[in-house]
Parts: sequence; C-alpha cells; structure tokens
Amino acid sequence: MANDPTSRLAAVRERIARAAHRAGREPEAITLVAVAKRKAAEDVAALADAGAVHFGENFVQEAREKIPQVARLRGAGASPLCWHFVGRLQTNKAKWVATLFDQIESLDRPELADALDRHAAQAGRVLDALIQVNLSGEAQKGGVSPEALAELAARVQGCANLRLRGLMTVPAAGPDAESSRPAFRALRSARDDLCARAPGLTLPVLSMGMSADLEVAIEEGATLVRVGTALFGSRD
Repeated sequence: MANDPTSRLAAVRERIARAAHRAGREPEAITLVAVAKRKAAEDVAALADAGAVHFGENFVQEAREKIPQVARLRGAGASPLCWHFVGRLQTNKAKWVATLFDQIESLDRPELADALDRHAAQAGRVLDALIQVNLSGEAQKGGVSPEALAELAARVQGCANLRLRGLMTVPAAGPDAESSRPAFRALRSARDDLCARAPGLTLPVLSMGMSADLEVAIEEGATLVRVGTALFGSRD
C-alpha cells in the first residue's frame, strides 16, 4: 500500500464502496472514522487535508493536546472536522469529552451518561452518543451487557444534552474477518429489538468494523467503521 495519506484514504474508501455494492447498499451510507490514537497531529492534519472528515481518539489526555494542534496546523480557513471519542472513559474525565468531541461511541453506564449530560449542558452543547455493547463478555472490554442495554438506553434518552444515535461494539479477536460476523449480526439484532420495544425510538448508527473486518461489518449493516491501521499504518 502506498504510504501517502491520499492513497491510503482512497484505498479504504474503495474497500468500503466494494463491500457496500456487494451488500446492495450505497457507499455514502457508511461513515469512515479515522482512529488516530498514538498518531501525531501532523499525520491527522495530512489525512484531513486529503479529505477525511471524521476522526476518533481513545485517550482524553492525548486528545486534549492533539485536537488543538490539528486545528492550528490546518489553519483558520480549513473545513471543520468531526471528533469521535471511541475509548473507555472514566467518569471524572467526562468534562473533556463533552467539550472537545462531537460524539462519544463508548457510553456504557448510567453514571457516565449523567456526567456527560451535565458537562454538555454546562458547555451549552448537545453531544451525540452511541452505547457500547459488550457482546463477547470479555472483562477487559468496555460496554454494557445486552441484558442491561434497554435500561441504559432509556437513561440516555432522558438526558437533555445527549442525543442517542445508535450502538457500537468491539468483537472478540479472532483468526479472520469472518469470525467477527456473529458479533456484528448480534449488534444489529440488539438495535432492532430495542427499537421494536420502544415506539418512536430510531437508532440509525451501527458502529462496527475496523481495518481487518470492515467488509464483513458493512455486509451486516454497519453505518460507521472505525479504521486506524489501514489509514495511518501500524502503531508504535
């Protein structure tokens, strides 16, 4: 793969387009989030200048330094970026996510929803939110259990400064892309069941799929894929 950001971005977009067409979907229905953890602000700015719009960060402290750096590198006239927080979040750091980011994809417990709602209100903002669902049962992964999903969704819906948009998951590591398919299918089913039980609830976003398995995720209904390595190269 070519190392320049324009070529990497084009290659990932082509993968998304091919997968979408195989699934009878429009490529424009899938949002690409470039996950930039442990990557320099210069790398993010270069990818943004190549046309990427959505960026994900996993760590609050890194994001506090990097997001302003990217803005300075791109200059005052640059088109705005959309920042997604995709990592596990301690409640005492909710303030920074509520003020720096446009969306959190890893909301997984009621007290975090309350903290984000409070800090977003103080900042005069409404924060888009995805609930992370732990479908593998792995303790090291964040996410609410499927059994507790409905209760947490109702809690988030009651937060005036959070806008519940959908669900996210990180499947268990497996030998190949196909091993992720059951988790992706389960997330889509969880979303459909949740909406069926809550009249008027629409959750259009399914965040699932990364560099190694984004095609399978798109086939199973992903509307957002989180891609790091295929866009930035391997991490140190």
